[in-house]
Amino acid sequence: MSIDVRDALPAEYEAIGGIVVAAFFADGQLAAPDSAFYAGVLRDVGARAAAAEIVVALDDGEVVGGVTFVPHGGPMADIARDGEAEIRMLGVAPDAQGRGVGTALMRECLARAVRNRDSGTRRVVLSTQTVAHGSHRLYERLGFTRESGRDWSPVPGVDLLCYALDL
Repeated sequence: MSIDVRDALPAEYEAIGGIVVAAFFADGQLAAPDSAFYAGVLRDVGARAAAAEIVVALDDGEVVGGVTFVPHGGPMADIARDGEAEIRMLGVAPDAQGRGVGTALMRECLARAVRNRDSGTRRVVLSTQTVAHGSHRLYERLGFTRESGRDWSPVPGVDLLCYALDL
């Protein structure tokens, strides 16, 4: 298996949105009340593509994952501060998990952040739900550490942990 990652094409947005929703649902991240609203946000890749970079993962030409990379704040940044890029909405198709897709997407985001160092990017941050234990392991394997002072809750019943990596 060879995973390719690149900028997503608009024709791939629907598949990416469906995969991200399926991934979030599979590990319990859409179990909170009113999660149907957030599922709609996750599905709407086109809306976030206007304000962030959408990266797709393909296995033999088939979309198997996607992630939103926010290089410099703006409307898609939830927690990024000055000098920080943010990774959001990482999702891998449930049947493709455990094959390095998430790692490939994360490594691409980190490479993009490094390329932005000349623009002042010194750190990468992300938020993750407390139930996303597999994601926590991935982030920690890549060198991210917890920033518990920046944990937050966007809506009642959804607690998010902050992870950060200095470049």
